Amino acid sequence: MTQETGGFAALDLHPSIVAAVLATGYEEPSAIQQQSIPIILAGHDMIGQAQTGTGKTAAFALPILNRIDPSKREPQALILAPTRELALQVATAFETYAKQMPGVTVVAVYGGAPMGPQLKAIRNGAQIVVATPGRLCDHLRRDEKVLATVNHLVLDEADEMLKLGFMDDLEVIFKAMPESRQTVLFSATLPASIRAIAERHLREPKHVKIQSKTQTVTAIEQAHLMVHADQKVSAVLRLLEVEEFDALIAFVRTKQATLDLASALEAKGYKAAALNGDIAQNQRERVIDSLKDGRLDIVVATDVAARGLDVPRITHVFNVDMPYDPESYVHRIGRTGRAGREGRALLLVTPRERRMLQVIERVTGQKVAEVRLPNAQAVLDARIKKLTNSLAPLVAEAESTHGDLLDRLTADIGCSPRALAAALLRKATNGQALTLEAVEKEQPLVPTYTPRERTGGDRPERGERERRAPMPLAEGRARCRTALGARDGIAAKNLLGAILNEGGLAREAIGRIQVRDSFSLVELPEEGLERLLAKLKDTRVAGKQLKLRRYRED
Repeated sequence: MTQETGGFAALDLHPSIVAAVLATGYEEPSAIQQQSIPIILAGHDMIGQAQTGTGKTAAFALPILNRIDPSKREPQALILAPTRELALQVATAFETYAKQMPGVTVVAVYGGAPMGPQLKAIRNGAQIVVATPGRLCDHLRRDEKVLATVNHLVLDEADEMLKLGFMDDLEVIFKAMPESRQTVLFSATLPASIRAIAERHLREPKHVKIQSKTQTVTAIEQAHLMVHADQKVSAVLRLLEVEEFDALIAFVRTKQATLDLASALEAKGYKAAALNGDIAQNQRERVIDSLKDGRLDIVVATDVAARGLDVPRITHVFNVDMPYDPESYVHRIGRTGRAGREGRALLLVTPRERRMLQVIERVTGQKVAEVRLPNAQAVLDARIKKLTNSLAPLVAEAESTHGDLLDRLTADIGCSPRALAAALLRKATNGQALTLEAVEKEQPLVPTYTPRERTGGDRPERGERERRAPMPLAEGRARCRTALGARDGIAAKNLLGAILNEGGLAREAIGRIQVRDSFSLVELPEEGLERLLAKLKDTRVAGKQLKLRRYRED
């Protein structure tokens, strides 16, 4: 047993849990895990102050799974998360760590999905419930006993929950649970509101505080692009046209994604292969050897499959999918820039992932510059440059070795040397027309996503802000109004969080949010608007009903 394996085994976790953790590729517990796991295993209440990216999900998931009784088909642990995305992420982590625990079931409870199957899963005995506060309160209104058997409660990112206006919902949830429960609270910050919750609902909590280590990767040039999730493959193909790389590794999250992207690259003529956990060791070794000796130029891999991969000729790393934490990001981009060589790392960021980009920048202590996707002119220039580089070494001796053949061919065909050269170029480029029009027609350029920037200038007075006309509507959107405004303590992020959680929309589906003094305006998709408003009718923000209505601009 290695020293790293002993790290998790030494925490008194069940062997099946340790095995599941090691199978994910994590070999040594992080600082938050080393300190939190023994406290939670011992049954103490706890306050953990730690940033995203420190490994806090495993810090509470592993000890809670250790305390679950699989023979009891009833909810035993509740994890509250501020957003639908985080709830799904936490639920996935629990499922991963419980893979070798037969009988343990996890259910994610969040807005935007049918309530019936969620409630059925709880009643059928899912031991782990991961939920957003608003949707869980909806279930409590249907069945007030739904949490009666829960004896472990975790509030993940508690400060974010309060920012999104879930205080009243949290109080409802606390009252619906047994007082004898164990309560664990994780928060990046501890404002007065969080401390007040701890005083009311936690019993002699232990405190754990972790400072994220600053990790530097100064030898590697880093950049990011903002793209939508469905544009990633097109974006990768565009980038490969202009990036001058020797060998490249592209990171994705799932095994299927390695196969899909590798196939797309092969179809475009790249020497690419997939590397994931299902690939046998001997085949993995063949892939790595092929990358080392140049038979392969691109490997598409998951984090686990790429651990320990050390190929000096790797000049580029593409983070096609965002890593789950900053440590994984540092590990990934460390595959390039080996032994003092130059390296370049590109990160594709979807609108939902901007927050993780900020976390990565904070933890690494470096700004990851934004770059734009190459336009048609850049792609054309890169293609012509590659052709030029391939022909330039041949020109010096070509006339002496093939000049007579040129004269004969032009005579036999009856064409000019220029026409013959053009025909040979056409053959060399497989008929690809190297013109701007051809590049633009070949595949429409995918636009990069650009977050709206605040404009400068003086802020108008409050009365002026109330009276000013709403901004023009984008096509396909409808403007809705709520009576909640700045004087109610509402900010745009409160409205955004509530609508994302309860409406089940993607972030990009929500347009501008304008918060005025006594009301707010929100742009929502025109299609299906009435169904969405019906879904949001009981939603509360900052303890008050949202009551969104279509805004008539008469």
